[in-house]
Amino acid sequence: MADIQKYFEKFHENIKLKRFKENATLREKRDRVLDRLKNNWDKVFEDEDINPPKYETFDQGSYDLGTGNKPTNGDYDIDVGIIIRISKDDYPDPVKVKKWIYDALYGHTKSVEIRRPCVTVFYQKDGEDIYHVDLAVYCESDDKIYLAKGKPNSSEENRVWEKADPHELSKLIKEHYSDRDDDKQFRRIIRYLKRWKDVKFSQDGNAAPIGIGVTIAAYYWFKPNKTVDYCANTTKYNDLKALNQFVQKIINNFTTVWQDGESVERLRVVLPVVPNCDLFDKMTDNQMINFKEKLENLQQALKDAITEADPTEACKLVQEQFGEDFPVPEKKDTAEKRSKAIVSSSASA
Repeated sequence: MADIQKYFEKFHENIKLKRFKENATLREKRDRVLDRLKNNWDKVFEDEDINPPKYETFDQGSYDLGTGNKPTNGDYDIDVGIIIRISKDDYPDPVKVKKWIYDALYGHTKSVEIRRPCVTVFYQKDGEDIYHVDLAVYCESDDKIYLAKGKPNSSEENRVWEKADPHELSKLIKEHYSDRDDDKQFRRIIRYLKRWKDVKFSQDGNAAPIGIGVTIAAYYWFKPNKTVDYCANTTKYNDLKALNQFVQKIINNFTTVWQDGESVERLRVVLPVVPNCDLFDKMTDNQMINFKEKLENLQQALKDAITEADPTEACKLVQEQFGEDFPVPEKKDTAEKRSKAIVSSSASA
């Protein structure tokens, strides 16, 4: 087996959002949006017969969890939660509340949009989206948090306040591993699989498994893969084996269900906090079939890489699944190291 751990770690550096580069730009976009919201908030209610309600904001999503990747399409995003201090019973239509956010932000950029799960502010360059800020709108009612779902053209049944617990979800992921290095591998594996889905799936509709689904699958099924040398007091992590084991667990958790008189295989990953929904529920049966087939192809490539003795060939197998950001060393750079590992003895002749 070739040791390609350092190439996985280089891959991780290539795809992750850098703290002082891309993340700094995202923070700047976020702060500009929130400043706009703060400055215009009272104006939204000038024609309303109510006092402007209080609100608080917080980071959420992959930015908050430390599992964000550079996007393959160049459109960076950051997720922000806004909890408004109102009772959902006083505002049964959540779209009305989302429109407060929209009205406060309208005109900040050329494109501000109310979408079903959030309000989105798009930043563009030459007509192309290059950054966007997603603002999830919540209310806190009776010590419970509810997410505003729906958009202006939604039917009444699709305009709902859905129970949510974003703070508890963040806590579960952040505190999942107390060992700092185990936690680092956990986040690397999530980033790898998220990049794989970006490379291997169309981003249209629900064809691709969603990022939070990958993260929660890892929360349930990922286990660190490491070798501990207690004498030398060293620990060596193996991302290739850890990823292979995780993918196998995902495949094993596909189950056969009956739908419309037919048996279909589906993967169910339940959010560990309210609303405890199946995160892959929106994928069609055909999309699920495609998802499993791609996972099986991924696992075969990982198995082949594990048994491959040549680091260059092993990395080629991995690169076919994860794209050009996964480095492949020149054979001349690995040949000398392999030859040094070969020990001959004339005593046995």
